[in-house]
Parts: sequence; C-alpha cells; structure tokens
Amino acid sequence: MNNNLKNTLVIIPARGGSKRIVEKNIKIIHGYPMILWPLHTLNNLFNSEKILVSTDSNKIKSVVESKGLKVPFRRPKSLSDDYTEVVEVTRHALKWYEENIAKVKFVLTVYPTAVMLSEIDICKAMEMLEKNKKCDSIMSATNFTFPIQRAVYENNDGFAEMFYPNKYSTRSQDLVEAKHDAGQFYLSRVEAVRNGKKLTNSKVKLYPLNRNTVIDIDTPEDFEIAEEKLKFYKKKINPKWIITNDA
Repeated sequence: MNNNLKNTLVIIPARGGSKRIVEKNIKIIHGYPMILWPLHTLNNLFNSEKILVSTDSNKIKSVVESKGLKVPFRRPKSLSDDYTEVVEVTRHALKWYEENIAKVKFVLTVYPTAVMLSEIDICKAMEMLEKNKKCDSIMSATNFTFPIQRAVYENNDGFAEMFYPNKYSTRSQDLVEAKHDAGQFYLSRVEAVRNGKKLTNSKVKLYPLNRNTVIDIDTPEDFEIAEEKLKFYKKKINPKWIITNDA
C-alpha cells in the first residue's frame, strides 16, 4: 500500500434524511444497499479503522457496522439539514478523528452514491496530489456531454435565450471544454480540510473520469441507469459483504 494511503482518513458523508428518495443511501441497488458499493472498494485499499462514516441515521449505522466498520459518533442535527455543505461535514469528522484517534496527512471524502468508485482512480489521484505540491485537493470530474457555452434557458416571456449569446457562431471545437464535479470523491491535504477550503477558495486539480462510469443518483431513473452500469461493468461485491437481513 502507498504510504500516503496509510496516512489517509476516508470520510463518507451519509445523511439519512434524503427528501427525493427515502433512505437513498441504503436503498438496494444491484443486490446491495447502495453505500456498500463504495465501502467495499474502499475496504480493499484502506484499513477499516481509517474509514469513517458520518451519519445521523441509525439504519445507515446498522448497515455499515454489519460489515465490521465502525460508526463511532452520530452526526449532529446542525450538520444534517439540506443546506449543510459537505466540507463542513468532512471537517467535523476529521476533527473528531484527530481528537480521539490519530493525526492524518490526507482526507479522502467519498459519496455513498459512488457505486462505480475505482481503486485505480483513487491511487492515481493520490499520485497526482503528490506531484502537485501547491495543490490543495484533487476533485473527480468529467466532461459535459454538450458545450455549456451553447446552453439556453426560458426567459420571462417564455422564449429560449442563450446564456452566452456571443458564442452563438463559435465552432464547437473552438470552445473550451467544460467539466463538472463527478460526485465521486475529493482527495485533500489535511490542512485544506481543517481550514474549510473548498473549490471557490483553494487550488484544486481535476482528476478526469470516464463519463460512462459517472452517475449522479437522485431519481428512480438514476437508480435504473446505475443498475445497468453495474451489470455492464460486471461489478461485484465479495460474498462476505452479503447482508441476509433487511437493510
């Protein structure tokens, strides 16, 4: 194992109060509660004591601990509403870990929806952070399927209007390729997390992911797409991670 991986704390922010899909983070997908997919991948890279799930849900806690992982604290209500930023949840979990367990050098934040998370991508992201000494964080990202400079919206009169009308005649190949947060992981130096650094006030490098392995799971249709992708890539979970009781 890379020595820096040994000095990395993994934090999974898994709130229980999903509004659009009830109990989304433990909803069954391709045979397992969703959160187990990224946890299974992470368990292949990190010692279990370095994987910390931050949740306010007893059900999520039960699912996670059934796999031998610990959920040593309950996330406070003040950090469990719809407006709390992930950076604050991550910082809270890091503070708890360093005050109660040990200091670390890096923090890897992984969403419970990252069902296509790859060990190779995490290791390569760590290599990228090692090479870029001035970089605060690495963010997984992928490209938009359509040039954002050509995006339109409905104006107050109900008619189409371009966000960037000056780009109307620009050839697609002459437009800067736009990328977006892939919603899989963020790898940061610990100082950046302690100081509450985020994309808008720090130096962040983008780690490119294949768009076919990226899925933002927010709707029932997203679950269907993710299910098909898991089948296509033949993603499996080790039998020891099978849960016999209801999640």
